[in-house]
Amino acid sequence: MSQTRTHSRQNSIFIIAGKETSLVNVECDRVLDGIIEPQQRLTGLFKPDADEVCAADVLDELRTAPFLTKKRVVLVKNADKFISANRELLEKYFDNPCPTGVLIMTVTKWDGRTKLARKLPEVGTLINAAPPKGIALSRRLVQYSYDAHRKKLAPDAAQLLIELAGDELPRLYSEIDKLAVFADAEKTIIPGHVEALIGHNRFFNAFAVIDSCLTGNSGKAVNRLRKMFAEDRTTEYTAVGAFAYHLRQIFNAKLMLTDGVRPHDVVKRLRIFGNHDAFFLAVRKMPLEKIGNTLQQLADIDYAIKTGRTRAEVAIEKLVLELAAAYKGT
Repeated sequence: MSQTRTHSRQNSIFIIAGKETSLVNVECDRVLDGIIEPQQRLTGLFKPDADEVCAADVLDELRTAPFLTKKRVVLVKNADKFISANRELLEKYFDNPCPTGVLIMTVTKWDGRTKLARKLPEVGTLINAAPPKGIALSRRLVQYSYDAHRKKLAPDAAQLLIELAGDELPRLYSEIDKLAVFADAEKTIIPGHVEALIGHNRFFNAFAVIDSCLTGNSGKAVNRLRKMFAEDRTTEYTAVGAFAYHLRQIFNAKLMLTDGVRPHDVVKRLRIFGNHDAFFLAVRKMPLEKIGNTLQQLADIDYAIKTGRTRAEVAIEKLVLELAAAYKGT
């Protein structure tokens, strides 16, 4: 559980900006956890409706002496209109925030050109809830693991987690929560933890589908794929990542073998587990161009799923049928 921390004048105000409600809520919960314990929120947290509350009530609450807590916290969600309607009063409050009050406001957009925005760095923090990408996402997960659980998340474990679970932050935070419990007394979450808790079934199930495709057995491949979706309700979120992971492994192994790396060392470096013979058969059968094209198809599928243009089951089954057809009779 996060420990309540004493806040200085420099973080008496938090603005959380973002268009995706789930990400904004994740950041909002993270800030709250760092300020006030859940059992203290009955007396220490005021959470009004932004469309109904007036600025005077918000400021009065912030200036009210905390009861059974170190801080009096006021959370105003969806505060865009509230801020616009009360800009002058808020500017005055930003000039002299109450030392025992913490104001948290969530907005869809924060205009850095306003007087209010220019005052914020002196008294508070702006949190951008836009989804991080690439190395920024890995760093965010490492930070979350320490903030939420006081556990180090190894960078390679963070990357493996993204590959297996996708890049949606709330889901990744949830997976880290489970990993922290799974790691128990160990201070660092390593790739082995990710593989054991999250990756094991997804690794083998996804590769079993690919293996069936490379034998040209479309019926067997589709049956295995449908079983994946039937047995694990999270497959619709993680299937693209699982398939992409295996294809990247095959791609990297092919390059390493071309450079003269021995198969034993390929297995060790890429952390290949399962049926090594089947893996290297896939490496031999799939040309680099085919692997690259399939990875691009998976990226397109991922985008289509996230934008609501298709369902994971439908799009991936179509891809599997195409891949199996390409190897029929081989």
